[in-house]
Amino acid sequence: MSESKAVSDINAPEALLQAYAGGQRAFSGLSLSQADLKGVDLKGADLSYADLSDADLSQANLRGADLSYASLRGTNLSQADLRGTMLIGTDLRQAQVAATNFHDADYDPDETHFPEGFDPIKAEMRRDRP
Repeated sequence: MSESKAVSDINAPEALLQAYAGGQRAFSGLSLSQADLKGVDLKGADLSYADLSDADLSQANLRGADLSYASLRGTNLSQADLRGTMLIGTDLRQAQVAATNFHDADYDPDETHFPEGFDPIKAEMRRDRP
């Protein structure tokens, strides 16, 4: 396994994917707004507090990832796999979520912000607290 890169040194999708391929999973605080990450595999990654606003994550595999307090505002998540993700405090306002799989993703009803009209119960998500 290669040495972990400082998150502040990851400023392009290629650098993120290279670090992930090298075994790194800790990307908390990453800033890649407007990045083209279509179809990427970031399964199990810690992307908490990341800024991925207006990025293209369509068809991405984010299964089991921690996206707590991340900004996914305006992000394209169409056909992405978010099963089992942590979405506590995540900002998903204006995100595109057509055919996105949210099964068993954890959310906080008070802190997670969804696109207008989105129903986390219909999406088979789990409330983090009653």
